[in-house]
Amino acid sequence: MVSIYLETSVIGAYLDRGESFRRDLTIRWWEHELNHYRAYISPLVSRELERTREPYRKSYLELIRNLPQLEVAEEAAILADGYLSRGIFQRKYIGDALHVSLASFHKIDYLVTWNFGYLANVHRQARIKLFNAAAGFFVPEIVTPEFLVSAEY
Repeated sequence: MVSIYLETSVIGAYLDRGESFRRDLTIRWWEHELNHYRAYISPLVSRELERTREPYRKSYLELIRNLPQLEVAEEAAILADGYLSRGIFQRKYIGDALHVSLASFHKIDYLVTWNFGYLANVHRQARIKLFNAAAGFFVPEIVTPEFLVSAEY
């Protein structure tokens, strides 16, 4: 079974009142497709969602309640630091670097995100692939939920 890492923006899109296309596609994907994957989150995702305001926080935490969390290994933190030192991510986006490094370290097939600026960005992905290959780390595909919607819709 294919593994996926759900970055925080995917969970956030489930209740997004401003972006109906993204919300509707995320809900449809979550309800009809998610069970076809081994889905993971990380403690970073949980912490980011715990910092959201009510009434959203409770709903977000309920969505992820049964999802297994990846261990934050020291090697993943070192990899994220490598992304920062090479300028792949700016220090203020260390959370995004950690999402990628966790998916890489745990050999997750797809990192699923709606974050086009810092994750679902082909230029950054090319730099991540080069760095990971040189460092001997797995390279997850970084995609939006749209990419994982089956042809049945």
